[in-house]
Amino acid sequence: MKKTFFNLKNKNIIITGGNGFLGSQITDALLKEQANVFIIDIKKSKKKSIKYFNSDITNEGELREILKFFKKKKIKIDVLINNAAIDYVPSKSKNNHLKLENFLNDFWDKDLSVSLKGSYLCTKVFGSYMSKFRKGVILNISSDLGIIAPDQRIYKDSNFIKPVTYSVVKHGIIGLTKYTASYWGKKNIRCNAIAPGGILNNQDSSFIKKINQLIPLGRMAKKKEYNGLILFLCSDLSSYLTGSVIVADGGRTII
Repeated sequence: MKKTFFNLKNKNIIITGGNGFLGSQITDALLKEQANVFIIDIKKSKKKSIKYFNSDITNEGELREILKFFKKKKIKIDVLINNAAIDYVPSKSKNNHLKLENFLNDFWDKDLSVSLKGSYLCTKVFGSYMSKFRKGVILNISSDLGIIAPDQRIYKDSNFIKPVTYSVVKHGIIGLTKYTASYWGKKNIRCNAIAPGGILNNQDSSFIKKINQLIPLGRMAKKKEYNGLILFLCSDLSSYLTGSVIVADGGRTII
């Protein structure tokens, strides 16, 4: 069998939110490495080369039904990527409801449920199964805003506010990562997180100019620029790395 560089060929990899903007990039990179990709998402997948589960990651019962599929087919789970999250992107519509003073409790509950509870439940359900095989990788997707607070000044022209839940969730993901790495270390389950910065995606030119001034490299990430890092963390090339948070933000958080 010819090995690929990351040696992920035929590895069984679950990714939540695999049909989203970042998730689809990760999925494509994994497919190029000839991994077997299983997407859990509420958005329907158009890719024919993957197995797709239309499920709610906040529902433990639905996740356990997915687990039954793996058990019945005797499929070992090699990697779990907790990627699904609710994001709020800058827009010029009225965003007063995102201000801390006006933030709705329903938004708080939904954001934490999808973006934090969902990662916890997937870790609980699929990680427990992985631990029985005494080998596996869990990769959590945090953010540079899991390291620092949002700089609301860069959104001024669009009257946008990055909501409190985004910071709480992305900081929480880092806590979940460290806990899981410690808890299942003896079972040879490695858990790491990446804290990526923003990806260039047709944002408003004023916003791009302002955020670029905060980044030592002077630019946002290019599309697919995180793929190499993610493949490395999914592979045995990172075999002695666990409980780590790798910040990939062009240097934004160092100043």
